[in-house]
Amino acid sequence: MPRHEPVPAARRGRDRKAVVLPAPPPRRTGVRAAARCAVVGGGIAGLAAATALAERGVRVTLYEREPTLGGRLAGWPTELADGSTVTMSRGFHAFFRQYYNLRGLLRRVDPGLDRLRPLPDYPLRHGSGTYDSFARVPRTPPWSALGFALLSPSFGAGDLARMNPRAALPLLDVRVPEVYQRYDGISARALLDRVRFPEAARHLAFEVFSRSFFADPDELSAAELALMFHIYFLGSSEGLLFDVPDEPYPQALWDPLARYLGTHGAAVRTGTPVLGLQPGPDGGHLVHTADGAEHTDAVVLALDTAGLKALTAASPDLCDAAWRAGIGRLRVAPPFLVTRIWLDRPVAPHRPGFLGTSGYGPLDNITVLNVFEGEAARWARKTGGAVLELHAYAADPAARPHDLARELVAQLHRVHPETATARIVDRRDEWRRDCPLFAVGTHGDRPTVETPDPTVTVAGDLVRTGLPVALMERAATTGFLAANAHLRRWGLGGQTLWTVPRHGRSAALRLLSRRFGTT
Repeated sequence: MPRHEPVPAARRGRDRKAVVLPAPPPRRTGVRAAARCAVVGGGIAGLAAATALAERGVRVTLYEREPTLGGRLAGWPTELADGSTVTMSRGFHAFFRQYYNLRGLLRRVDPGLDRLRPLPDYPLRHGSGTYDSFARVPRTPPWSALGFALLSPSFGAGDLARMNPRAALPLLDVRVPEVYQRYDGISARALLDRVRFPEAARHLAFEVFSRSFFADPDELSAAELALMFHIYFLGSSEGLLFDVPDEPYPQALWDPLARYLGTHGAAVRTGTPVLGLQPGPDGGHLVHTADGAEHTDAVVLALDTAGLKALTAASPDLCDAAWRAGIGRLRVAPPFLVTRIWLDRPVAPHRPGFLGTSGYGPLDNITVLNVFEGEAARWARKTGGAVLELHAYAADPAARPHDLARELVAQLHRVHPETATARIVDRRDEWRRDCPLFAVGTHGDRPTVETPDPTVTVAGDLVRTGLPVALMERAATTGFLAANAHLRRWGLGGQTLWTVPRHGRSAALRLLSRRFGTT
């Protein structure tokens, strides 16, 4: 059976201070052959867990309720009004260079990451007319922060002088879990108020970081905002530029990974929701689906918040009462809308593939898919048109998706005026509410990878860890950690992991932070 070879450190990224977390070593005795593990959920976390387990000979069954893999990065076919069959998804995602473990997962089927295409810039446009860019910003802290402030039109000449250095200094030495002890009790907006972050530049922090969690800055924990600053800007030299898949998610990422799992003996069962778990008569668990019950020695729960809550409620013997009560308290973020439109004419050739926006009503970003995605580019060449995607994060739950989509299109016309005369060939709206909410003061309620039952682990971007990871990278990392916990019990070697530095990069700045910083 083929085995995955570790990726050389030189291919992890450019940051020499990235931290390696060695894999749990195999034991020479007590190895359990042909152990079975059920992975519930086929998103990034579940795919990472299933991969690490199957590579080491564990008999894996991956259950996914949807007909396709990928979770919030799933894709599915749809037929347009012009008869074209295209792939629809839940929206654009940026694959940052700090996502070491996610990229390690993708290297299983794409060793050179050739399916990821770099975008040349991460531009941000405000309704006031200011335009920010990360293309020319130095990538190594602290020069990245200083360079951005000097290059950005959002920072006035006196803005840096007016900031509160005692409140800002702790951001130069973010550590996990200390960052939650320091900041989980206040909101993201309150933290920026303390720092006296310039009003004109607030949209940079909110749109780039806070809104990435699909949450309003008044509700999002400041600890998550501080952690984002560290991961993407102040603690890593990978920078804020990113890559994107060159084809839709299924074709570029998940279909090849499903085939890879098959070569390692894993059973991938899409369209198969798990209805409940119960203790097995001789240990382990019975996994109940519409097809009946199957026995497994261990379980990885890699579900979104609603799915985890529902399965826990349907499994009254899972772990213990206190753990189940904690899962029941988890919350989801406000809904979001993804509107994709197929136009009968192109946008101006200088338009970026991705543009973050602020000050344009509910519009948070615009993606011109045919700039980088092969399928969209082929449709655009065939028709002479363009494929655009519009996002509205943290939407009003009472909003009517159709009306909100019309407003997004109206705001698009303000940002890219040439689209106002284009005819919409077809449109798809995805209104979803299933992202985890990291609200103020709730970090302690989030589950950890390990549970009161050693045969049950949890993975996903909702899981708390002692590592500086977030979003898709948190999903991949916790998936591998969930697999490692089971592999360690069975005496099998685990997956080596990497993270951005686990504290501030500069010893001098760390000293300043400890001596003069304040909460």
